[in-house]
Amino acid sequence: MTKQQLMARLIEEVKGLSQYLTTDDYENASDDAINEFDASFPVSGQLVEYWVKKRAKRHLFYYLLTESAHKFKFEQINLQHRFDHYSKLIEIEDKQFESFMEERPDLFAGVDSYKVFGTKIDAGFAYSEYGRDITYDDDQKVAFDPKESD
Repeated sequence: MTKQQLMARLIEEVKGLSQYLTTDDYENASDDAINEFDASFPVSGQLVEYWVKKRAKRHLFYYLLTESAHKFKFEQINLQHRFDHYSKLIEIEDKQFESFMEERPDLFAGVDSYKVFGTKIDAGFAYSEYGRDITYDDDQKVAFDPKESD
C-alpha cells in the first residue's frame, strides 16, 4: 500500500469527519503511523497494512481531539461529548495496538521471531535406555534451542 492509497482509504473510512481534516492531516497521520512501525512506504502484507491504517486513523482522531480541546467548556456542555468520544476512541485504539504489539513482537523488534524469546541450553546430562550415564560419551551434544530454520 502506498501513502496515497492509505490516504484515500482514510478519507473513505472517516466519512463525515473529513470536513474537519485537511490533506496535511492525512499526510501527517500516514507518516506518524508508518513511523510507529519503523518502516517506509509502500508497506506490504495484510497484517501490517491493517495496523498502519488503524494507527493512522488513531492519529486523525487525536488531531480532532486536540482541535476540540481549546473549545472545551464543561459548565455549558458545549463540546464535552465530542471531546469525550474522541478520547475514548483513542484509548480503545491504543489498547488494541498494545495488545497487538504483545502478540506480534517480531514486527517491532526487527529480529526473527525465533530470536525474540532468548535461548535455552540443556544441562547436557544424558542416559541410555538402560539408565547408564552417557553424558561424557563423544557422540553426546548439548541441545541449543531455538535454531534457525534449515
